[in-house]
Amino acid sequence: MNRVIISKDVQQFIRANREKSPTEIALKKSPFPEVSAPELAAQIDGWQRSVRKLPTWAFSEGIYYPDKINLEQCSSEHTALIKQTLIAKGSRVIDLTGGFSVDSCYLAQEAAEVIHCELNEKLSEIVAYNAQILRVHNLTCVVADGIQVLEHSEDQAYDYIYVDPSRRVNQGKVFLLEDCEPNIVANQDLFFRKSRVVISKLSPLLDISTALHSLRHVKYVFVISLDNDCKELLFVQERGYEGEPKIKAIRLFHDQLQDFEFTYSDERGTISRFLMPQHYLYDPDVAISKAGAFKSVGRYFGLGKLHQHAHLYTSESLVPEFPGRIFEITEVLPYGQFKKNNPYPQANVATRNFQDKVEHIRKKHKIKDGGSVFLFFTMDIHNNHIVIACRRIR
Repeated sequence: MNRVIISKDVQQFIRANREKSPTEIALKKSPFPEVSAPELAAQIDGWQRSVRKLPTWAFSEGIYYPDKINLEQCSSEHTALIKQTLIAKGSRVIDLTGGFSVDSCYLAQEAAEVIHCELNEKLSEIVAYNAQILRVHNLTCVVADGIQVLEHSEDQAYDYIYVDPSRRVNQGKVFLLEDCEPNIVANQDLFFRKSRVVISKLSPLLDISTALHSLRHVKYVFVISLDNDCKELLFVQERGYEGEPKIKAIRLFHDQLQDFEFTYSDERGTISRFLMPQHYLYDPDVAISKAGAFKSVGRYFGLGKLHQHAHLYTSESLVPEFPGRIFEITEVLPYGQFKKNNPYPQANVATRNFQDKVEHIRKKHKIKDGGSVFLFFTMDIHNNHIVIACRRIR
């Protein structure tokens, strides 16, 4: 950490130039002898990356930004808020894989103390400095391997363990939970000796069912999306819990939050009602799809499903609280008729359980992207290929 960067003159320069291209700044000569042009560019780049993802950091004066990879890998403030709701006020928390500390800082708003473990000494120093700027005075930064810190702690020293295992090991990407670092599967006995609750942030690409076979005492699984992009999975394990895990899909969009809770036994026991397209069409958010609530969500909101494998829903009356996109259907065409005469030269195209990909459909039917019309290429209850034309209402 180059502490000259936090001096008044350098900070003024960064504020004055933070809207400019970091590349442009990096190629110019630095006006400061002890701060290089690439260092200035890195701070400007860090601010630009944080404006939407970490607004508290971006609009707090004097924040020091770490390497780009640390900002790319850290949680957003939106998802950190979810984790904050999972811990009790006044508790003691250890973050085994601290990183840039976004989650740690939010947990610290509820906890009495958060121990932030980070192997990267430079990053730990940056986190400790920024914590003072942000007035997070109950964050203790430790430059050490989190597992080793845990091993040397007394039994039941913490109320919560938080861990975000790295999916990059020896510069290569790994896909199995057991191959991540730290190995949360192998360390479960250690975790439950030191704490009652373990909260693991896992990759959105992870298969939930596979993880449930590897992890014990899972009480909740949170599937979190932001603007229809699945960001992360949270597995909450509670020592001694033997019940069925509750699956909670959380949709964050336009500063709003929707959630839907179910269990896999609920899903297995639900029988879908199938309908031809009615007046409204519903496209579930990615959090619902990733969670696997394909039948449960339709039953809960009283909707009909278009096809067993299409995962589109319909109703005659509007259900505005549905967790996903809602459309008003203007026309339903058999695909054979659409092929002969396409009345939509411009549209937003989507496919659900359809034989062709979007790119092929656009090219084949000469459909320009954009506009207010949405076309869903899918199948109906009679296994006929259809095209649903609609306009989005939410």
